[in-house]
Amino acid sequence: MRVIICGAGQVGYGIAERLSAEGNEVTVIDNNAALVQRVRDTLDARGLHGHGSHPDVLAQAGARDADMLIAVTQVDEVNMSACQVAHSIFEVPTRIARIRSQSYLNPEWSDLFTRDHLPIDVIISPEAEVGELILQRMAYPGANEIITFEDNHVLVLEIEVTEDCAVVETPLRHLTDLFPGLQATVMAVRRKGAMHILHSHEQMIAGDQAIVAAPRDQVARLLSIFGKDEAPPSRIIIAGAGNVGRYVAQRIETRDPGAFLRIIESNRDNAQLAAEMMRHAIVVFGDALQADIMREVDVRDAQMFLGLTNDDRTNILSSVLASELGCRANIALVNQGSYPQLARRLGVDSFINPRAITVSRIL
Repeated sequence: MRVIICGAGQVGYGIAERLSAEGNEVTVIDNNAALVQRVRDTLDARGLHGHGSHPDVLAQAGARDADMLIAVTQVDEVNMSACQVAHSIFEVPTRIARIRSQSYLNPEWSDLFTRDHLPIDVIISPEAEVGELILQRMAYPGANEIITFEDNHVLVLEIEVTEDCAVVETPLRHLTDLFPGLQATVMAVRRKGAMHILHSHEQMIAGDQAIVAAPRDQVARLLSIFGKDEAPPSRIIIAGAGNVGRYVAQRIETRDPGAFLRIIESNRDNAQLAAEMMRHAIVVFGDALQADIMREVDVRDAQMFLGLTNDDRTNILSSVLASELGCRANIALVNQGSYPQLARRLGVDSFINPRAITVSRIL
């Protein structure tokens, strides 16, 4: 397959790395010469210096013979224009664009992205993707990781196996008899850092991280069997009122209008914007790394702390501080691939990598 990727940042590079490794013919376009050179030096892919939406640059990239264009530059308008040019001039069959501004994604303007207007086949919204994953983690706090399939009808969860778990040290073939009607499959376990596929005569042991697939309507029962039937949090503190923070806060208000919700934001303009958008939540202008601010928002009584700023270190350290001050659980956004291991050692319960989610979604 011939693929053109507009944007050689972390998302574009990650997509190019995977697609080229799978034997696809990949060309990456970026107007940053250093990023293009990085592609040339490290990947089995072609790097082209130029503007991703310019027809002459796309022609040079081989758009006439391309099967797909993936536009993931930092600018929504460039991504949309690249898809339009790829369709109108070069008739590229499939076009994918990353669009971050929620204004473009308002359902009221959904006709904008039809073939007769802006012909984009798949729109990726990092803020929405990340926000929905956070909300999913909050809906099932007993699971460490969650991945959805089949339009969210099937969930794959990573669940810790503890000593008091009802399925510990029980051969897998007996689970059907013990729990009639349960539609769940133990796909594997992560044991001492290594992944193991279990056979029907084998069993899970305390300390395993079980990877289990189940229909959405069976997840609550599944978590109860594992001893993880925790109620979703209703007292929530969010650090960061950027795009992701506001998205999550608004969705929480929509789903649970009675939730106790506090937002901490260190940028005055973002704090003002969030305050105007929220109906019930209280927005506090301040630094989430300051214990006084944390106490002001009653973090001691919070059930969930979300570190959703644009700074990895702030997200990690504020999550640790929240736990030290009494918050029951935390989730942090972490973009740097080297940070998650450190974050776990410091006491971060769960972390989400926005760039990895975007790359995964596009792939």
